[in-house]
Amino acid sequence: MTERTIETRERILSAACEVIADVGFEKIRMRMVAEHAGVSTALLHYHFENREKLFSEAMTHSFAHTATELERDADAVPASVILARIVHSLLPTDPELRQDWRLWQELWVRALRDEPAREFAVDLYDQLHAWVGQALERGIESGEFAERDVYETSTLILALCDGFGIRLMLGDPRISLDAAKAAIWGAVAGSLGVPPEFPAI
Repeated sequence: MTERTIETRERILSAACEVIADVGFEKIRMRMVAEHAGVSTALLHYHFENREKLFSEAMTHSFAHTATELERDADAVPASVILARIVHSLLPTDPELRQDWRLWQELWVRALRDEPAREFAVDLYDQLHAWVGQALERGIESGEFAERDVYETSTLILALCDGFGIRLMLGDPRISLDAAKAAIWGAVAGSLGVPPEFPAI
């Protein structure tokens, strides 16, 4: 694709993320996304044939953007810092990540009733497992982490992030972001052989 085409797709996907997070998938219309992105409806349909395709690509775009941000100096910091950054990014820690969380919640609801959405959600979780797993494997290989079952530990981290993330999105006054990160890190630090305090990221 040409640079201009790539830029247009990126603008549309960013707009789709914002609109879906704002009004929900069931209420979204392609025209709404086109207006938000500043493109014609015809151009939007040229890139994305329907809203289901737009939604799945918007989710993938959101995930890829977060992953790319965390790789900026991955070779220069300890594996524990990389893992802590991943945990931080899997929680609604800033407005952009809260938007990502709203997208995930839309996907969860759709996946309960729609088989393609369920398969897509499972695939995204596989990618999250790989993301967390790579940080764990790096730490194990370097000797920073103790030997652990990588998939089992990744599952635990993702499940804790999902659980605490929902409470944070609900604004539960009994759960703070710092408490959530401390609890998640504390649940795996002992088995990994690292200090129980959440690392500075």
